[in-house]
Amino acid sequence: ITTETAALFGIGFYGQAGIMRGRVVIPVHNKAGGLVAYAGRAIDGAEPKYRFPKGFLKSLEIFNLHRVLKSRIRSVIVVEGFFDAVNVHQAGFQNVVALMGSTLTAAQEKLLTQSFDEVTLMLDGDKAGREGTERTAAQLAGKVKLSIVTIPDGRQPDQLTAPELRQLMAAGEAAERPPQSCGT
Repeated sequence: ITTETAALFGIGFYGQAGIMRGRVVIPVHNKAGGLVAYAGRAIDGAEPKYRFPKGFLKSLEIFNLHRVLKSRIRSVIVVEGFFDAVNVHQAGFQNVVALMGSTLTAAQEKLLTQSFDEVTLMLDGDKAGREGTERTAAQLAGKVKLSIVTIPDGRQPDQLTAPELRQLMAAGEAAERPPQSCGT
Protein backbone atom coordinates (compact mmCIF):
# COMPACT_ATOMS: atom_id res chain seq x y z
CA ILE A 1 0.00 0.00 0.00
CA THR A 2 1.10 3.56 -0.56
CA THR A 3 2.19 5.92 2.19
CA GLU A 4 -0.90 8.04 1.50
CA THR A 5 -3.24 5.06 1.88
CA ALA A 6 -1.53 3.97 5.09
CA ALA A 7 -1.94 7.49 6.48
CA LEU A 8 -5.60 7.65 5.45
CA PHE A 9 -6.35 4.39 7.28
CA GLY A 10 -4.02 5.20 10.20
CA ILE A 11 -1.92 2.08 9.63
CA GLY A 12 1.54 2.01 11.16
CA PHE A 13 4.18 0.00 12.97
CA TYR A 14 4.02 -0.27 16.75
CA GLY A 15 7.42 -0.59 18.41
CA GLN A 16 6.49 0.22 22.00
CA ALA A 17 5.91 -2.29 24.82
CA GLY A 18 2.59 -4.15 24.98
CA ILE A 19 0.53 -6.76 23.14
CA MET A 20 0.95 -4.99 19.79
CA ARG A 21 4.75 -4.67 20.01
CA GLY A 22 6.47 -5.42 16.71
CA ARG A 23 3.21 -5.53 14.74
CA VAL A 24 1.58 -3.42 12.08
CA VAL A 25 -1.42 -1.82 13.77
CA ILE A 26 -4.73 -1.04 12.13
CA PRO A 27 -7.31 1.14 13.87
CA VAL A 28 -10.87 -0.23 13.94
CA HIS A 29 -13.76 2.20 14.25
CA ASN A 30 -17.46 1.70 14.91
CA LYS A 31 -20.07 2.90 12.42
CA ALA A 32 -20.10 6.36 14.02
CA GLY A 33 -16.33 6.69 13.59
CA GLY A 34 -15.35 6.10 17.20
CA LEU A 35 -12.10 4.20 17.70
CA VAL A 36 -12.97 0.84 19.31
CA ALA A 37 -9.74 -1.16 18.91
CA TYR A 38 -6.42 -1.64 17.22
CA ALA A 39 -5.73 -4.87 15.38
CA GLY A 40 -2.10 -5.91 15.32
CA ARG A 41 -0.79 -7.95 12.39
CA ALA A 42 2.35 -10.01 12.79
CA ILE A 43 5.03 -9.28 10.21
CA ASP A 44 7.48 -11.98 11.24
CA GLY A 45 5.31 -15.10 10.96
CA ALA A 46 4.41 -15.00 14.67
CA GLU A 47 1.13 -16.45 15.85
CA PRO A 48 -1.52 -15.35 16.12
CA LYS A 49 -1.38 -13.63 12.75
CA TYR A 50 -3.79 -10.98 14.10
CA ARG A 51 -4.06 -9.87 17.68
CA PHE A 52 -6.97 -7.90 19.13
CA PRO A 53 -7.27 -6.31 22.57
CA LYS A 54 -9.16 -8.19 25.27
CA GLY A 55 -12.85 -7.43 25.23
CA PHE A 56 -12.99 -6.38 21.58
CA LEU A 57 -15.68 -8.28 19.68
CA LYS A 58 -14.89 -8.09 15.98
CA SER A 59 -18.22 -9.82 15.29
CA LEU A 60 -19.99 -6.55 16.19
CA GLU A 61 -18.06 -4.25 13.85
CA ILE A 62 -17.30 -3.87 10.16
CA PHE A 63 -13.92 -2.42 9.22
CA ASN A 64 -14.09 0.87 7.25
CA LEU A 65 -17.88 1.13 7.56
CA HIS A 66 -17.67 4.63 9.05
CA ARG A 67 -15.87 5.99 5.97
CA VAL A 68 -18.27 4.40 3.51
CA LEU A 69 -21.30 5.67 5.45
CA LYS A 70 -19.94 9.25 5.25
CA SER A 71 -19.96 8.97 1.44
CA ARG A 72 -23.70 8.21 1.46
CA ILE A 73 -23.12 5.59 -1.26
CA ARG A 74 -25.83 2.93 -1.01
CA SER A 75 -23.70 0.13 -2.47
CA VAL A 76 -20.78 -1.61 -0.82
CA ILE A 77 -18.06 -4.15 -1.61
CA VAL A 78 -17.52 -6.68 1.19
CA VAL A 79 -14.14 -8.37 1.62
CA GLU A 80 -12.66 -10.50 4.40
CA GLY A 81 -9.62 -8.69 5.73
CA PHE A 82 -8.14 -5.31 6.55
CA PHE A 83 -5.55 -5.32 3.79
CA ASP A 84 -8.09 -6.65 1.29
CA ALA A 85 -10.19 -3.55 2.02
CA VAL A 86 -7.20 -1.22 1.92
CA ASN A 87 -6.00 -2.62 -1.44
CA VAL A 88 -9.47 -2.49 -3.03
CA HIS A 89 -9.87 1.10 -1.77
CA GLN A 90 -6.47 2.02 -3.19
CA ALA A 91 -7.54 0.52 -6.55
CA GLY A 92 -10.31 3.13 -6.73
CA PHE A 93 -13.26 1.46 -4.97
CA GLN A 94 -13.75 3.57 -1.88
CA ASN A 95 -17.01 1.87 -0.89
CA VAL A 96 -15.30 -1.22 0.53
CA VAL A 97 -15.61 -2.77 3.98
CA ALA A 98 -14.13 -5.86 5.67
CA LEU A 99 -15.80 -8.46 7.85
CA MET A 100 -12.51 -9.27 9.63
CA GLY A 101 -13.09 -12.90 8.69
CA SER A 102 -15.10 -15.04 6.28
CA THR A 103 -18.28 -15.19 8.38
CA LEU A 104 -21.06 -12.59 8.40
CA THR A 105 -22.46 -12.34 11.91
CA ALA A 106 -26.05 -11.31 12.70
CA ALA A 107 -24.82 -7.94 13.99
CA GLN A 108 -22.80 -7.33 10.81
CA GLU A 109 -25.73 -8.43 8.64
CA LYS A 110 -27.91 -5.85 10.36
CA LEU A 111 -25.32 -3.11 9.77
CA LEU A 112 -25.11 -3.99 6.06
CA THR A 113 -28.83 -4.33 5.40
CA GLN A 114 -29.66 -1.09 7.25
CA SER A 115 -26.94 0.86 5.47
CA PHE A 116 -26.91 -0.41 1.88
CA ASP A 117 -29.24 -1.38 -0.95
CA GLU A 118 -26.57 -3.25 -2.94
CA VAL A 119 -23.83 -5.57 -1.67
CA THR A 120 -21.01 -7.03 -3.75
CA LEU A 121 -19.22 -9.97 -2.13
CA MET A 122 -15.51 -10.30 -2.92
CA LEU A 123 -14.24 -12.88 -0.45
CA ASP A 124 -10.98 -14.77 -0.80
CA GLY A 125 -10.40 -17.41 -3.48
CA ASP A 126 -9.75 -20.19 -0.96
CA LYS A 127 -12.04 -22.81 0.59
CA ALA A 128 -12.98 -20.60 3.56
CA GLY A 129 -13.69 -17.65 1.26
CA ARG A 130 -15.82 -19.68 -1.15
CA GLU A 131 -17.82 -21.22 1.71
CA GLY A 132 -18.14 -17.79 3.34
CA THR A 133 -19.43 -16.35 0.08
CA GLU A 134 -22.12 -19.04 -0.13
CA ARG A 135 -23.20 -18.54 3.50
CA THR A 136 -23.19 -14.75 3.26
CA ALA A 137 -25.09 -14.75 -0.02
CA ALA A 138 -27.75 -16.98 1.56
CA GLN A 139 -27.98 -14.66 4.58
CA LEU A 140 -28.40 -11.54 2.43
CA ALA A 141 -30.67 -13.06 -0.23
CA GLY A 142 -33.87 -11.06 -0.59
CA LYS A 143 -32.63 -8.31 1.75
CA VAL A 144 -30.35 -6.40 -0.65
CA LYS A 145 -29.40 -6.53 -4.31
CA LEU A 146 -26.51 -8.97 -4.29
CA SER A 147 -23.63 -9.64 -6.65
CA ILE A 148 -20.53 -11.78 -6.34
CA VAL A 149 -17.04 -11.09 -7.67
CA THR A 150 -15.08 -14.34 -7.84
CA ILE A 151 -11.44 -14.04 -6.88
CA PRO A 152 -9.08 -16.46 -8.67
CA ASP A 153 -8.32 -19.71 -6.84
CA GLY A 154 -5.78 -19.37 -4.08
CA ARG A 155 -5.69 -15.56 -4.23
CA GLN A 156 -7.22 -12.81 -2.16
CA PRO A 157 -8.00 -9.15 -2.92
CA ASP A 158 -4.88 -7.83 -1.16
CA GLN A 159 -2.73 -9.89 -3.55
CA LEU A 160 -4.28 -8.45 -6.71
CA THR A 161 -3.08 -5.43 -8.64
CA ALA A 162 -5.32 -2.43 -9.20
CA PRO A 163 -5.85 -3.39 -12.89
CA GLU A 164 -6.79 -6.95 -11.88
CA LEU A 165 -9.30 -5.66 -9.32
CA ARG A 166 -10.82 -3.22 -11.81
CA GLN A 167 -11.12 -6.01 -14.39
CA LEU A 168 -12.86 -8.32 -11.90
CA MET A 169 -15.25 -5.56 -10.83
CA ALA A 170 -16.04 -4.67 -14.45
CA ALA A 171 -16.76 -8.33 -15.23
CA GLY A 172 -19.06 -8.50 -12.20
CA GLU A 173 -20.90 -5.34 -13.28
CA ALA A 174 -21.30 -6.63 -16.84
CA ALA A 175 -22.81 -9.84 -15.52
CA GLU A 176 -25.33 -7.83 -13.48
CA ARG A 177 -26.51 -5.62 -16.34
CA PRO A 178 -29.58 -6.67 -18.31
CA PRO A 179 -28.98 -7.45 -21.98
CA GLN A 180 -29.17 -4.40 -24.26
CA SER A 181 -31.42 -4.32 -27.30
CA CYS A 182 -29.58 -4.14 -30.61
CA GLY A 183 -32.61 -3.22 -32.74
CA THR A 184 -33.93 0.21 -33.68
